[in-house]
Amino acid sequence: MERIVTDDHRIYRMSFASVYPHYIAKAERKGRTKEEVDQIIRWLTGFTREAFEAQLAKKSDIRTFFAEAPSLNPARSLITGLICGIRVETIEQPLMREIRYLDKLIDELARGKAMEKILRR
Repeated sequence: MERIVTDDHRIYRMSFASVYPHYIAKAERKGRTKEEVDQIIRWLTGFTREAFEAQLAKKSDIRTFFAEAPSLNPARSLITGLICGIRVETIEQPLMREIRYLDKLIDELARGKAMEKILRR
């Protein structure tokens, strides 16, 4: 059976604002903070605090959220490892790779990794 690759995965149409509380909840269950989640998201995307809050307020879908990110951090290519059983660095679809980069960073936060290491400093 041939695998069909599509650029219109349903997650791309989801509002980032609807996914965001899940990132916060995952971090807080492990003793981390909303501020740390926000710092990770802003580090990855280049959004200022105000621009990030505006994205949440207008309920941008995930495709738009990443498309409007002012400056995707070049150090994100240093993010490696497994997320959902798939190596992040091998994901071919660019938008899915950005989503999985964020998932991986939130996982690292929840596992207790130091922010300096999460932010690849």
